[in-house]
Amino acid sequence: MKIRLATNQDKEQIQNVVFGVLAEYGLKNDPEGTDKDLNDVEANYIAPGGIFVVLENENNKIVGTGGLFYLRPGVCELRKMYLLKETRGKGVGKQMMDYLLAKARELSFKRIELETASVLVEAISLYTRYGFRPITCSDHLASRCDQAYALDLNPSSSDK
Repeated sequence: MKIRLATNQDKEQIQNVVFGVLAEYGLKNDPEGTDKDLNDVEANYIAPGGIFVVLENENNKIVGTGGLFYLRPGVCELRKMYLLKETRGKGVGKQMMDYLLAKARELSFKRIELETASVLVEAISLYTRYGFRPITCSDHLASRCDQAYALDLNPSSSDK
């Protein structure tokens, strides 16, 4: 498995992963709203100072996604961290999280926030193992999300 920076050429495969996992959990995709950021990951994630990555299998098929979306100075949002079913349970989520946390520090973020849905039990378990704590979301929650979490980053700490 290889993690690499996503480009707009990956759009279709990225949407297939994200929308496929959402459907698997009974969640609705929203290509004109919550998921509109996937139409141009370069402009929506990378240009403002965040990152969007894909996880490829040995056949160069995208089997996972994850992004750090710039919110405000020092703060990003973990978005679209999804893994196809056949990829889960093999330590790949941990590999992706380790990579994204390292990138968040490299990009000088001090805090990572995220929104999620309670049906994504495995994801929530991963987040809490890494020290994410529930927060009250003062802005908004995406229509399919009912929980919010945050992690304050300490540049020298290990997050496992």
